[in-house]
Amino acid sequence: MATEGNVMELGLVGLGRMGGNMRERLRRAGHTVVGYDRNPDVSDVASLKELVGRLSAPRAVWVMVPAGEPTRATVQELGELLDEGDIVIDGGNSRFTDDRAHADILAAQGIGYVDCGVSGGIWGLDVGYGLMAGGDKQHVEHLMPIFDALRPEGPRDEGFVHAGGVGAGHYAKMVHNGIEYGLMQAYGEGYELLAASGVVEDIHGTLKAWSRGTVVRSWLLDLLVRALEQDPALAEIEGYVEDSGEGRWTVEESIRNSVPAPVITAALFARFESRQDDSPAMKAVAALRNQFGGHAVKAAEAGPTSGAGDTRS
Repeated sequence: MATEGNVMELGLVGLGRMGGNMRERLRRAGHTVVGYDRNPDVSDVASLKELVGRLSAPRAVWVMVPAGEPTRATVQELGELLDEGDIVIDGGNSRFTDDRAHADILAAQGIGYVDCGVSGGIWGLDVGYGLMAGGDKQHVEHLMPIFDALRPEGPRDEGFVHAGGVGAGHYAKMVHNGIEYGLMQAYGEGYELLAASGVVEDIHGTLKAWSRGTVVRSWLLDLLVRALEQDPALAEIEGYVEDSGEGRWTVEESIRNSVPAPVITAALFARFESRQDDSPAMKAVAALRNQFGGHAVKAAEAGPTSGAGDTRS
């Protein structure tokens, strides 16, 4: 991690949509970045060992690979390759409880560890990334030239935070994504109500009119307006929504801490419902309404249906 002024060297593991753009943004800022990816078409080196060999000590290596076993395996290998005084940064979406284990693995070799929640998606290359770091103060301060290059322009505290010790960065990102679930669900429900009303004729225009001067304006709203410009009826998109893990972890943490989180929880459950072609639960509700009140039920269409308890995962 040789430095000259505010220019640094960084190893970057994982050059997917975010990692590749982060490499480019850092290089535009004048930093030297050596990237490694299993895809040789985008990788600068052929192995982690070669990546470490290309960096000057003390080194810094940023990991941007899928959470769970891929991250654990990468941290473990880096622990065997790096030297005392080097630092590993996990910028993926690891669960905060994994960070202590990662830090302990590296600490045994005298290697520092920083966890960093990263928000910005595919737009971060041009507008910057929101960063939430966790770890020792000395490690975070040493990495500030990298953080400053990645974050949006403007005041540092509006795009970067040292949230606390090891695990705090990923915890902050987890809650951030939980909030994101609730916001997106609210926008989605509002869009559906506008479309179903028969009263509002210009749905796209209505949403766009909210983008300045209203209390619901946001970047997410801007992105919904953009999506409707590209596909006015959203006809090319199936209403099937995955969850990346942070929403579930946020709900689990709300339970553990006895903090009510009904909006985030409902948004997570709505994503589960989106994956069912024919919800068994709603079939049961319809059957019960018919049994106790004689309410009409809609006959299932001919062809395959989901049987009791059969849902698409």
